[in-house]
Amino acid sequence: MASNTESMVLSDRKITDEKLKDSGETLHVESADSSDDGSDSIEQTDTGKVTWLISATVSLGGFLFGYDTGVISAVLISLKSDLGHVLSSSEQELITSITSGGALIGAVIAGLFADRLGRKLPLYLGCLMFSVGAIIQAAAYSIIQMTIGRFIVGLGVGSAAMVIPLYIGELAPAKYRGRMIAFDNMSVTLGQLISYALGAAFAEVSNGWRYMVGLGILPALILAALMPMCPESPRQLLLHGKTDEARVVLRRTYPNASELQVTSKLNLINYSITEMKLTTGEKSMWWSFTQLFTDAPSRRALICACTVMAISQLGGFNTLMYYSGTLFSLVGFNKPAAVSIVVGATNFVFTFVNMFIIDRVGRRRILLWTVSGMAISLVVAAVAFHFIPINKELVLEATGVNWAGILVLVTIIFYVAFFASGVATIGWVGTELLPLPVRALGTMANTVTCWGCNIIIASTFLSMMKSMSPSGAFGFYAGICGFGWLFILLEYPEVKNMPLESVQEVFAHGFGVKYAKKLQKEAKAQRKGATAGVV
Repeated sequence: MASNTESMVLSDRKITDEKLKDSGETLHVESADSSDDGSDSIEQTDTGKVTWLISATVSLGGFLFGYDTGVISAVLISLKSDLGHVLSSSEQELITSITSGGALIGAVIAGLFADRLGRKLPLYLGCLMFSVGAIIQAAAYSIIQMTIGRFIVGLGVGSAAMVIPLYIGELAPAKYRGRMIAFDNMSVTLGQLISYALGAAFAEVSNGWRYMVGLGILPALILAALMPMCPESPRQLLLHGKTDEARVVLRRTYPNASELQVTSKLNLINYSITEMKLTTGEKSMWWSFTQLFTDAPSRRALICACTVMAISQLGGFNTLMYYSGTLFSLVGFNKPAAVSIVVGATNFVFTFVNMFIIDRVGRRRILLWTVSGMAISLVVAAVAFHFIPINKELVLEATGVNWAGILVLVTIIFYVAFFASGVATIGWVGTELLPLPVRALGTMANTVTCWGCNIIIASTFLSMMKSMSPSGAFGFYAGICGFGWLFILLEYPEVKNMPLESVQEVFAHGFGVKYAKKLQKEAKAQRKGATAGVV
């Protein structure tokens, strides 16, 4: 009996055939034996190691993303008057948030050209931006120079953050897609951890912060040197008519698949591309962008992806990434850069945990568990801050750390564990929800959501701490997490193990929570039946 996924594929093909007939167009596809199981069967074959190596290579961009956004925490402590004078809170917020502003612009630029120029070129440009920005920062002697360097690095961060999950999602087999994208996010957390460690190592070194930011050039050069060995994604190759090259990439991705299975997969992707071309025709990029909001299934997919991304940014984590040294100094720790390593290590370890469970447990259940944990942790931290003597100028009116300061550290560690094992990764996995015709532009919108919300957090945290008190600020973040949990419960469908060409079918049924659950149950029952039949 055909699987539910195959049924959806056949339905999609029937619709496309009708459109082709109505338009008078023809689609050339290579024949495949009717007995072949289609693209669903190729997804059950063993995946080649090459795909994992490619994912690991491009994830160096994620490492750069994490390193260049995380290093600012230690830099803010070490700068002192090296830029001409001791920085005010607003100046600290400026050089912190400007990277997010650059990332937002970098994501838009990469998104606009990702379909036309492919997924690899934006990564090359990102490496260039990382390198130039690192050099300018390391040589900075004024706030203007530092700001320019941070902005240029941001362009690279935004380009990498937008393209890498998109590239891996299109290259990865369905059963490993979550894990491979999670590997990129794990690289982000590794970059943050390394930046915290170097921050502690150079804390007492004269002009040590220059070494911290300058070292960011090394991974950029390594990534640029390895990129020629990474192929373009099969969907991009087929979109530009390079069928033979796409076949080679699929053969490397599924080395144990038969020729019929590879052909069937090529045909399936071709059908989705042809349907996209029939839909978009000669329409402008602006018209395609508006489809994200006017086409109901695309709009629902975008809302799901962007909401989870917004929770990951507005839920408070970036206050720790950018200001962890400042925050732990505020509650009384005399070596805040060293304490930040604990946070970075927790973030890395639990991102690693997510990589192993995301394709088994599924996105929805992980989100429900972890977002609720984030909210509870933030509530506890907000209460603990009430018992720490901090004045309105964010100065600790005590010496040493009291019990409340220890509790803040413990709850932050729990919060980071929940964050890293949930929205931190799944926010980027959300690209899988977007249909092919708008996937690049939708990924751009998702990345813009990331950096737009990131700017809000980076540029307002210290001000919120002063105006609302630390308890008020952390209570506000807890409220956002509570809202996010409710949205996930009501509107976020489970699409684990579904081919990208079939995910959009879920959003044709509203937000598809019940429909997706039905598909998952049917697929599970069919797998059990197939196993029993083999036995």
